[in-house]
Order: sequence, then C-alpha cells, then structure tokens
Amino acid sequence: MSESTEAGTVCTQGVPATEADGDNKPLRVRYLGRRDYEPVWQAMRDFTDQRTPDTADELWLVEHPPVFTQGLAGKPEHLLNPGRIPVVQTDRGGQVTYHGPGQVVAYPLLDLKRSGLGVRCLVDRLEQAMIDVLAAWGIESCRRDGAPGVYVGAAKIGSIGLKIRHQRSYHGLAFNVDVDLAPFDLINPCGYAGLAMTRVVDHRPGTTWQETAEILTTAICTLLGYHAEKSEDTAPSALSRLNEQRV
Repeated sequence: MSESTEAGTVCTQGVPATEADGDNKPLRVRYLGRRDYEPVWQAMRDFTDQRTPDTADELWLVEHPPVFTQGLAGKPEHLLNPGRIPVVQTDRGGQVTYHGPGQVVAYPLLDLKRSGLGVRCLVDRLEQAMIDVLAAWGIESCRRDGAPGVYVGAAKIGSIGLKIRHQRSYHGLAFNVDVDLAPFDLINPCGYAGLAMTRVVDHRPGTTWQETAEILTTAICTLLGYHAEKSEDTAPSALSRLNEQRV
C-alpha cells in the first residue's frame, strides 16, 4: 500500500461557498456516553429510515464497551480468537474491527443528496478530520491508498466504515485515543494480518476522550461545512430506546 500526502488532499465537493463566512448548515451533535453497540446501531438505522428531507443532519459521539464488528464483506478467517468479546455482524462496509472504551466513535448521519457529497468525498473528509486533529497536536499522520483510515507511521490510529442507504449515511469512524490495543491482536484488523495499531496517548500522553471528541467535532464541521449545535437530548424518536440501554 502506498501512502498519499497527509495534508491538502481533501476534496472540495459539496463545500458551501459561504463556508469562509461561517454561514454553514447546522449539525446537531449528540454526546451519548458509553453505550452498547447494537442498540446504537439500530437507532442509527431507525433514524435514517425515519428522517425526512427536512430532518437536520446529526453527529453522534459514543464510546462502546468491548465488541468486534464485522462489515458486510467480512471474512470469518479474520476473527482469529475473539474469546469472550462479542462479535456483531453489521451492515457497514469493510472487514472486522474492534471498539472499546477509550475510543472516540463518531457517527455522521447525513443527507448526502442535500449536502452534495459523494461517498468517496465523505470518506476523504472524515480521514482528513482525524489527520487535522493529530496535526494540531504535532502528530504526523497519513492515508494509505486502498486501505481507508489514518496511519501514524506503519500503525493505524483511525478506521472508517460507512453505510449509505437512500443517499443517507450512517456508521462512521473510530479514533483510538486511550483504548486497550490488546484485543486487536485477536483479529486481523480491517482484514490485514499483522497490522499494527496505535493510539493518541502513545504520541501525546494524557489526551482524554472528551478533548478528542470536541476537537474532532470541530474538524468534521469545518471540513463538511457545518456549524455544531450541541444537543443534551438523547431521547427523541430513534434515540428513545437508548435511555434504557446505557451501560
């Protein structure tokens, strides 16, 4: 896999002309805390199915208890020895990955038709958001051709897996902050045998989940042409069931 440049490569598709003036569309941001994976996944599906052309786009930030998730194309041979960690077959793209405490998981629930974004462009910008966060902390990172995600040297620090249904996105990215990396040894991460993993605290000790989530939200909004509107309400419609699923 060859490396692409770490900055200046993000596409310009769909960025509003008024972005520089700050007149961007709203993005409702929800901090969900620590939640089991499957209820959040179902809530994303429900939100996507129930939204209308006027529904505001949202960004959900969450931390999951330990879980392996398989993408639609996931091959069972990449699950080496999952042990007691549950495995969930999902409807996102990509191969197997791990989620756990200390990892910022961001789910952009976007109307791509309304925003004028293509799928490849959305992936590029989500990668760039992680690259920009790391650059702000003096950590050099890059993309790799043919292997979505963000890398520090040879080690992966951020993964992306999306689902597009009716031109609307769900699932998203996972950014390793202070996550236990040992479970990645029980799989071939993203389908690559022996792929090294890393995390932010290995390069910037003391970095917290909350700090990372906040600066990542700012980077995503900047790159996608939104302004963040933080919501304390995690109860409406598709999210209502999560109140009874908090870990």
